[in-house]
Amino acid sequence: MSGLISVADAFDALARNALPVRVETVSIDEAHGRQLIEAVAARVSRPPADMSAMDGYAVRLEDVRSAGARLTVIGEAPAGAPFEQTLGEGEAVRIFTGGEIPAGADHIVIQEDTARTGDEVLCSEGYEASRFIRKAGRDFHEGDRLLDEGAILGAGELGLLAAGNIAEVNVRRRLRVGILANGNELKPPGTHLKRGEIVNSNPVALADLIRSWGAEPVDLGIAADTLDAIAQRIENARDIDVFLPVGGASVGDHDLMRPAFAEAGFESLFEKIAVRPGKPTWFSTRGDTRVLGLPGNPASALVCAQLFLKPLITGQRHSLTKAALACDLETNGPREHYMRAFASFTDDGRLTVDPAPDQDSSLIKPFVTSAALLRRLPNAPAKKRGELEDIILTSLPRL
Repeated sequence: MSGLISVADAFDALARNALPVRVETVSIDEAHGRQLIEAVAARVSRPPADMSAMDGYAVRLEDVRSAGARLTVIGEAPAGAPFEQTLGEGEAVRIFTGGEIPAGADHIVIQEDTARTGDEVLCSEGYEASRFIRKAGRDFHEGDRLLDEGAILGAGELGLLAAGNIAEVNVRRRLRVGILANGNELKPPGTHLKRGEIVNSNPVALADLIRSWGAEPVDLGIAADTLDAIAQRIENARDIDVFLPVGGASVGDHDLMRPAFAEAGFESLFEKIAVRPGKPTWFSTRGDTRVLGLPGNPASALVCAQLFLKPLITGQRHSLTKAALACDLETNGPREHYMRAFASFTDDGRLTVDPAPDQDSSLIKPFVTSAALLRRLPNAPAKKRGELEDIILTSLPRL
C-alpha cells in the first residue's frame, strides 16, 4: 500500500498481521517480563489453614471473656509444626506467628496480655470477639484464578504464582527483534568521531524498550548506504521474528531500506503514516516475519517504537488516559501528533500533563523527564490549561 495512512489504519494493519503466538514453558525464576499465554489457577489455598497472626496463646474465646482467666498450657504450635490434639475447656496452646490454629481454639491471646508460670498462663484482659486469626483462604483458595491470560509478569505476579505453588508457566515465546541501523555516518558509542560522523544511539535505547516489552533485541549492526550492504545484513540474520530497520526510511537518494527489504521478498503493507513525529514509518511482511521500519531521527524512532512496535510485540493495543493540561496548546496540524510530555499528580490527586517545550524530532533529552505521549488528533482545536486530553503513559507519573 502506497500513500499516507492514518494512525488508526496503521494500528489495524499491525493487528491484522499479528505475529503467530508460539508457546514455551519457563520456570517462574526466568519469567520476569514474560506474557502468560493462559490463565493460571492456584494449586493451594493461602493460608492453607487458619493461622495465628501474632505470638501468644491459642485459646477458646469462651474461657477468656473476663480478665484474669488462668489456663493450663498443654503444648505449642510453632509455624510448620501443628499441634495435633484438640483444645479443651480451660486449656491453651503456646502459638507463634504463622502457627496453625489447633482444633478447638477460636481466639489468640497476644503474648503482651499474658503472664506465664510453669504450665499456667494468666490472661490479663477480657475479650468479646475472636481476634488475631487469619482464616484459611483469606488471600486465595485452591482453584481460584490468580492471573488472566495476557498478564505481564512482574514482581507481584511472580510472588503470587510462587505462593499459589506454581513453579512453571506457559508464556508467549520471547520474540527476537533484529535492530538494523543504516547510514555511512553512523558510528558505535565510544568511537572517536571524524567530521560528518555521528553516534549510533538509537539501537541502545530501542533495545532497552524491546527488553521491557518482553522480547529479545538482536543487534544486526550498521549497514552502509548500499542495497548490497543492507541485503547482506538481512540474509545473514537468523531466527528473527521482527526486523527493525532504523533510518533509510525517507525518500532521499541514500534511503534504501524499503527497496532492500522489497528485493528480499517482503510485501509492503504501508509506507507512510500521518503521524508526528515519524511520518516515514513503514511496515512489510514475509511469511511469519515482520518488518517495521523506523525513521532515523531519535525522537521519531523512540515515539514510533512506543506507538507501533510495542503492540506488535505484546499483541495489546494502547490504553489512553485522560490528563489535565498544564499549559495552553495551539491548534494541531493535519497529522496526529504525539508530544513527549511530563506527567505528574497534583497535591489533590489530579493527573496533569505538560508537553516538552521543544518537540523537534532530533532531540533525546526530553525522554529523560517525559512519562507520557500527549495525543493531539489531526486538526484538533486549541486547548486551554486545565482542559483534558488523551495521553499514553510510557512510565509512572511523578508525585
